[in-house]
Amino acid sequence: MAGHSKWANIQHRKNRQDAKRGSLWTKIIREVTVAARDGGADADMNPRLRLALDKARLGNVPKDKLQAAIARGSGKLEGVSYEEIRYEGYGIGGAALMIDTMTDNRTRTAAEVRHALAKHGGNLGTDGSVSFMFKHCGQFLLAPGTAEDRVMEVALEAGAEDVVTNDDGSVEVICAPGDFQSLGEALQKAGLKAEVAEVTMKASSETVLAGDEAARMQKLLDALDDLDDVQAVYTTAALEQ
Repeated sequence: MAGHSKWANIQHRKNRQDAKRGSLWTKIIREVTVAARDGGADADMNPRLRLALDKARLGNVPKDKLQAAIARGSGKLEGVSYEEIRYEGYGIGGAALMIDTMTDNRTRTAAEVRHALAKHGGNLGTDGSVSFMFKHCGQFLLAPGTAEDRVMEVALEAGAEDVVTNDDGSVEVICAPGDFQSLGEALQKAGLKAEVAEVTMKASSETVLAGDEAARMQKLLDALDDLDDVQAVYTTAALEQ
């Protein structure tokens, strides 16, 4: 499909997120707090916390803020108690949306998510209305031109579920969430650098949007990302650049 590049889409999303550094720090600190609350303060024994701290390092979050977040989450410091809520809905062209939030006020968060969707042409769905379109998995994306045979050899040996070369030449590795850490270490040891590495909700199919529809969908995604309580937005939309 002309103009539709998985590599370009993911890099574009990542660059937009990195540009919002202050907001990114807030989201990461919340994730660290909740991860420590649910799984303990020892990152070696808590995969979710370890992943959150990896994101924090990439985002240059100050260590003192991370230590305070872990202390709050593990009960050593008083702090706000966050609740995790997932919303499902639809965007432009019927593209599916899953919106993960962390909030201390579910009424406020629901109103803000609903308003952002309505303002930009989307709508809220019911629980389970789109979740079947996504798979919880680990995802690594390597730059176009990376040797697929080498990636496949290393990744499958380390427990990957699938290795795919996309039409744009990028190589994508998919694994179970529990294998994310070991697979990442195996790729790194082999000298294979993943430009994107995350545990995500991967769309099982895509809704390709172009022109005005793509622009409107980008505004909707930005509006959701800008909400303080929104941690992550997953979509089936693939925007032609």
